Amino acid sequence: MSNIVVVGTQWGDEGKGKVVDLLAEKAHMVIRFQGGNNAGHTMVVDGEQFISHLIPSGILHKDKPCVIGNGVVVDPGVLIQEIEDLRDRGIAIGPYNLLISENAHLIMPYHKLIDHGRERLKGDKKIGTTGRGIGPCYEDRVTRRGIRFCDLIDPETFKEKLSSILGERNFYLKEFLKSETVAEAEILEEYLPYAEALRPHVTNVSVAINQAIKAGHDILFEGAQGTHLDIDHGTYPYVTSSNTVAGNACCGAGVGPTQINGVIGIVKAYTTRVGRGPFPTELHDATGDLIQERGVEFGATTGRRRRCGWLDTVVVRNAVRLNGLTALAITKLDVLSNIETLKICTAYQCKRDKLTEFPSDLKVLGACEPIYEELPGWPDDITAIQDINDLPENARAYVKRIEELTETTVQIVSVGAGRKQTIVLQDPFGR
Repeated sequence: MSNIVVVGTQWGDEGKGKVVDLLAEKAHMVIRFQGGNNAGHTMVVDGEQFISHLIPSGILHKDKPCVIGNGVVVDPGVLIQEIEDLRDRGIAIGPYNLLISENAHLIMPYHKLIDHGRERLKGDKKIGTTGRGIGPCYEDRVTRRGIRFCDLIDPETFKEKLSSILGERNFYLKEFLKSETVAEAEILEEYLPYAEALRPHVTNVSVAINQAIKAGHDILFEGAQGTHLDIDHGTYPYVTSSNTVAGNACCGAGVGPTQINGVIGIVKAYTTRVGRGPFPTELHDATGDLIQERGVEFGATTGRRRRCGWLDTVVVRNAVRLNGLTALAITKLDVLSNIETLKICTAYQCKRDKLTEFPSDLKVLGACEPIYEELPGWPDDITAIQDINDLPENARAYVKRIEELTETTVQIVSVGAGRKQTIVLQDPFGR
C-alpha cells in the first residue's frame, strides 16, 4: 500500500492533471483536497482532450472512486455542468465513483459578485483572481459563516443559514462595492435543485478514504494550483486562497499525516505563470513567445495567456522543502526541443548578495536577477520516445541536471500531452 500526494512545484499549470490521470490507473481512489473551479486540469487520452475543474482527474478511469474533499470549495452549478459534460462524452458518473464531502463549503452567488467587485475597485493593483468566488468563500469558512454541503441537503438549515448571512453580504455589495445585490428567493430557486441533484454523492469522505486505506488500497491525493500560489508560502498577495502544499492533503481530505507515504512534485521543464505577480525568469523575447506557442500556454480555466520563462530551480528547491518531496515528475520536456541553448536558473543575484533560497519579501524578490547555467539543447523530436535511454544525450543531461540541482529523484518524464507520451522511470507506488 502507498498513499501518494501530487502537487505543483511552480505557479500551477505544471501538468498535474496528466500525471494524476496516469497514476490513477494504479490507484484505488483519487482525492482532490483543496481549491475550487479556479483550477483546470487537462488530460489527453487517445487524442481527445478533457479538462476537469472540480472533479478529480482520475474520473476517466472506469469505476475509479473520485473524491471531492472538505478542503475544496464547490460551485454546485459548475460541478453539475461538469458532470453533465463528462456524461455527454461517455464518462459514467454516479455515487459509486464520485463522492463529495459533507463538510465541503459552497460558493454562493454573492461570493462571485464580491470577487469581481473587489478586483474592479483595485484597478491596476488587482490581484488577477479568476472571479470564481473562491477567496470570498474561504473567507466565510474561516469566519464561521460558510454554508456546507450538509447544510445544502437540509433545506431548512440551508434557508436559515442563507438568511443569516445574505443581509450583510448585500449591504457590503451595495454600499461598499457599488455592485448589484442578490435576492434570497432567487438563490433558493437555483440552489435547492442542486441539493437534490448532488445529494446521492454527499457523504463523510474521511470515513470512506480511511476505510480504503485500511483495506490496503493505494490512494492518490490531487492538489490544485502550485506551491508558490500557497496562501502562506507563495508570493503573497499574488496567491490563491488555500494551502496548496502537500501538508494540506491531510486537512483537506480527513486523514492523518502518518497515512502519507510519498509526495510527487510536478515540474514543468520551463516556468509559467498566469496573472500578476513576480516571475524572476520570465522571458520577454522571441524564445518566450516560442515556448508559449509550442506549449499552448493558455489557462485551462480562464483562457489567459501564460507568461513563460526558463526553469527556475530556486523555485523548485523551495517546493522540495515545503512539500517534503520524495520525487519529481518533469512535464513538457518536448516543448524545449529545437532550442539551441537552454538556461536553468540556479540562484538569484540581489544587489551584492547571492541568494540560493526563495525570498518571501516581494521587494527583495523584485530586485533579484536570475543567475543562469547554460546547457546545450537537442534538435530531435522526442514525442514518441518511450525509454529514457532513447532520449537525446542533451535531453537526458537536462533531466539529470534538474535532479542534481534539486537533490530529488525524477520518477516520471512527460514528452507530450497524451497519456501514453510518458516515460516512467520508477513506479511511485513502489510496485
